[in-house]
Amino acid sequence: MRKDWVVLVTESGEPIGLADKMAAHQQGLLHLAFSVMIYRDTLQGREYLLQQRAQSKYHSGGLWTNTCCSHPMQGESFDAAAARRLNEELGIVAPLAFQMGVTFCYRAELDNHLTEHELDQIIVCKADDVALVPNPDEVMDWHWWPEAEMLGAMRDTPERFTAWFSQVVDHVEKQLTA
Repeated sequence: MRKDWVVLVTESGEPIGLADKMAAHQQGLLHLAFSVMIYRDTLQGREYLLQQRAQSKYHSGGLWTNTCCSHPMQGESFDAAAARRLNEELGIVAPLAFQMGVTFCYRAELDNHLTEHELDQIIVCKADDVALVPNPDEVMDWHWWPEAEMLGAMRDTPERFTAWFSQVVDHVEKQLTA
């Protein structure tokens, strides 16, 4: 399967076909996605590794978001897809211990007349330190954000973050405090 195709699904997650990624976003078709959040615990508290999407991305360019998010290819496990995209976007190649979280459905109208309509699998990973070599076609900046600073920025300047980010953070925070 080509990387520019997404897996269309029902709200219960049953695959029902494939679609070109851009067409799926133009038509608002429900498709599989995943959101990875890498975190670390420091003496000052929890920090999250966030990326700022490259301006050239087909949507949400320049906005801050979770460590990595993308779509699994047909027949690709979420673990394999997460490892692939972490490498492609941030140059992270170290083996990571992924913890699957909840899957949630969301729909958001984006810039460029696109719609995100995804069944999104949350993937959490604790990593005290990771070597990064960001791909400038994917990522324009990255930062370890202290939890309180991130939550304050989300509250005070939500326009700096992607449409899905607050929901991802809510699910990750619940998973980590459970």
